[in-house]
Amino acid sequence: MALRVSGISTAAFNQLREGGADANGQRPLVRAAEGAANPCRHCLQLIAPGADKLVLNYRPFPRAQPYAETGPIFLHTGVCTRYEGADLPAWFQFLDPAAVRGYDCEDWIRYETGQIVRGADLKDACESILNDTAIAYVHIRSKFGCFQCRVDRASAAS
Repeated sequence: MALRVSGISTAAFNQLREGGADANGQRPLVRAAEGAANPCRHCLQLIAPGADKLVLNYRPFPRAQPYAETGPIFLHTGVCTRYEGADLPAWFQFLDPAAVRGYDCEDWIRYETGQIVRGADLKDACESILNDTAIAYVHIRSKFGCFQCRVDRASAAS
């Protein structure tokens, strides 16, 4: 199955970079990236250690509803290009473990799809979940619950 992996929308990225409110109604904080595990959720690349990053609460859903989870994410403070591709970035193999779960067309979690997998198994897990036609898309989250990216069937619009 062909997949489409995407970071958060450029419109959301720009709004947050320009000081717009996060999912908690707060302005993003600027902090120095520490270590090597600071992924920007727009370009899906790692933020260089020591570089400034935005830290904020993000809700990757179009509207609030009971299953619209929020959580902390990082973003580059400068301009970057939204990631949209057929493959997960190589560093995703180090998400050990990661949570994957499918959502229906109303953005509700389909609990039966939830899996905790090794980073190396993320692509297979996403494909398996998306084989169910009742599933509209998949989210990948870190072991801490932080949103990483959205995965769709390549033929579907996000």
